[in-house]
Amino acid sequence: MAISSSKKPHGTPPPDPMPARVDPCIAMLVDKPPKGPEWAFEVKWDGYRLALHIEPDRIRIITRGGYDWTHRFPSITAETRQLRLKTAILDGEAVVLDEQGRSDFGMLQRALGRRPSAHEPGEIILFAFDLLYLNGRDLRRLPQRERRRMLEPLVAGHEGAIRLSEEVQADGDEFLRVVCELGLEGIIAKHREGPYRSGRNDAWRKITCTRRDSFVIIGFEPSTVTDAIGRLLLAARRGGELVYVGGCGTGWTREESVKLRELLGEIETDSPAVNLKRKGAVFTEPFLVAEIAYRAWTEDGKLRHPSFKGIRERADDLTIYELK
Repeated sequence: MAISSSKKPHGTPPPDPMPARVDPCIAMLVDKPPKGPEWAFEVKWDGYRLALHIEPDRIRIITRGGYDWTHRFPSITAETRQLRLKTAILDGEAVVLDEQGRSDFGMLQRALGRRPSAHEPGEIILFAFDLLYLNGRDLRRLPQRERRRMLEPLVAGHEGAIRLSEEVQADGDEFLRVVCELGLEGIIAKHREGPYRSGRNDAWRKITCTRRDSFVIIGFEPSTVTDAIGRLLLAARRGGELVYVGGCGTGWTREESVKLRELLGEIETDSPAVNLKRKGAVFTEPFLVAEIAYRAWTEDGKLRHPSFKGIRERADDLTIYELK
């Protein structure tokens, strides 16, 4: 008599269902790079976070917020077909590079804009840095080092619209120093043993480059809700003249903002130090200097992510930022 067995024959496990969308892993902002061999480092790209979904019958490009922007990235979509992958989800950042190879968010926005621009959608590059799903297997529970090992042969060596975000074997402090000297956004540190977790967590850490310089205060925009400063208007020097470089609206307490408005109110003028027209702005004599921390310069010569650090009198023009 035959004896039945409840054991199933050995074979290929059933495929993992492919997620329709994966909320991205978000790096936590920290002041210093972590130490130790368990950390891997990459350049922090300044662009749009995207998930590239590859299926047998379609390609989808999903934004961090869950929007389908496939139609806005035709060059990435076209190159995806050359990867010859059956099913996959790649995590990466879409950027436009300047002449020095640095990602520039302003250039990316213009390339995606509806208005005519010097930058075209074909200039947009996806730097892939993680692999979440491949050929029927959900990889998110694997450690970062293993996902990275599987990603590299898929995109390494590509120099078109999809490229590998290189992993750097280096001391974090030294890598950050070099990246900042090159004018890049910063670095990302990833724990090699960490699985892929959606949302913000410290298995991924970002360390940004900041600059700090002195700029002349040429006016301010009043706060719309309190008797305080809403935004400082700032200028740098070019030759013997002052040039407007944008505004700063963060970095002070409410009490500091009120005192700052009182101080600037004593040097108001009807003759702006620069040729600038802004509705509601109050212009001041260029007697005071603000210490400003910021990340970079925009393509049109304005401060990016400025933050107020302090104020002093314009005693020494040599300390004022000089535009090239």
